Amino acid sequence: MKRRLKANDDQASFALLPAALPDEKLLEIHRRLCLIFGCPIAYFRALDPLSELVSSLLSHRTRNVASGAAFRALRARWGEDWAAVRDADPAEVEAVIAGVTWPEQKAPRIQAILRRITELRGELSLDFLAEMTVPEARAWLQALPGVGPKTSAAVMSFSSLRRPALPVDSHHHRVAVRTGLIPPSVAVGPSHTILEARLPPDWTAQEIYDHHEVMMLHGQRVCFYRNPACERCVLLELCPEGQKRTAGGASAEQKSVEGK
Repeated sequence: MKRRLKANDDQASFALLPAALPDEKLLEIHRRLCLIFGCPIAYFRALDPLSELVSSLLSHRTRNVASGAAFRALRARWGEDWAAVRDADPAEVEAVIAGVTWPEQKAPRIQAILRRITELRGELSLDFLAEMTVPEARAWLQALPGVGPKTSAAVMSFSSLRRPALPVDSHHHRVAVRTGLIPPSVAVGPSHTILEARLPPDWTAQEIYDHHEVMMLHGQRVCFYRNPACERCVLLELCPEGQKRTAGGASAEQKSVEGK
C-alpha cells in the first residue's frame, strides 16, 4: 500500500512513498542520540546549491578531509567561477582534485554535469531549486548524470537552501541496518526512500538534518564497521545486531566482515 503525496509536500523526496507511520523505534533512536550529540546541531556550512553539488560529488567514497581539501583546491585555482572549471582542461581539473578517490572519473563527471546544467538552464546556477518542491528539485538533480539520492538530498539539506531532505551515507546506513530500521539487503541508494518515509511528516529541515548527523556521528564514533563498541552503545537494547555480538554469538554480519 502506498500513499500519494500532495504536490506541495516538502517532507519527502519522491511522489510515491511506502505508507508508514513515524516509527517509534526510529524516534527513540533519534532521542537517545540527540542526548549524546546535542540537538539541534549547527549546519557545518552554507554553500550555494551549485557549490554544494560539486562538494558532494567530490565526497563520494572519500574522507571528508580529502574531499574538503579538493574543494578548496578548486576554489584556490578558479575562485567561485564554476564556468572556468567547466571549460578547463580535464587533466588540470583531475590534477587539482588528485587527493579524492577516483579523480580520473570525478573530474570529467563534474565538468559534464556543469555543462548539462548550462545546457538546461542557460546559466550555471541552481538557485532556481528554491522555487521547487523538494521532490521536484531532487528529481531534477537526479536527472543529471551521476547524481543519485544521497547527492540530491545533500544539496537540498546542506546548502543555503536548507530544505527538508535526508541524506544517508555509509555510517548512517550501517546504524540503520544494525538497529533493524532497514533490512541488510537494502543498499544505501534505495534506503533513502524507506528511511525518509518513516520520519515524522512534521519534522523541520533542522530536525531531519539533526537525524542524519546523529546517525552519521554514531556510526563514526561507536558503531564502527569492524568491531563496533557495543558495550558503550546507548542503542544496545534497541539493536538486534549489538545484542547478538554482546551475547557472545557471532551474527551473520560479523561472520561476513571477519571473513573478508
